[in-house]
Amino acid sequence: MSRWRPPAEKSTALITAQGHQRLKAELDDLWRVRRPEVVKALAAAAAEGDRSENAEYTYRKKQLGEIDRRVRYLTKRLESLRVVDTVPSDPQAVFFGAWVELENVDSGDVSRYRIVGPDETDAGAGWISIDSPLARALLKKRVDDEFEVELPSGRTGFAVLTVAYEAHAAEQPAR
Repeated sequence: MSRWRPPAEKSTALITAQGHQRLKAELDDLWRVRRPEVVKALAAAAAEGDRSENAEYTYRKKQLGEIDRRVRYLTKRLESLRVVDTVPSDPQAVFFGAWVELENVDSGDVSRYRIVGPDETDAGAGWISIDSPLARALLKKRVDDEFEVELPSGRTGFAVLTVAYEAHAAEQPAR
């Protein structure tokens, strides 16, 4: 049996201004704070002698590799991202950055989501990737539009209740 897998689909290179700032802050923290701490701890572990049986040395080497991998990824990713910080020309329709309130047609449950880039998704906050099936189905919909989407739980119908792009909508918690 082969281990070959087709390459993953390219993710959309869009991000909100807040998401971009968070990624830059993470990169800065990794590079200026966490990496120097790990390098210092690695040097101390290496000074203890035999490295072949030194668990602290092995752990710190692995930790340094993980930090370096994340730094490389963030450096490349930040270069390729396009920050979207403007309201679309048609604010009544759903586009990137929109806060959308949906009603499940079958159950009547109301959910609130924000469409964001794949690098800033947060299910707990209701931030869904623009690459997700729900977000793709939502694009260009307007208030009172009904649509169906194939979700992991099956085909589900939704109705759009509200669409907002205001900055204050970002502080409102997800329902």
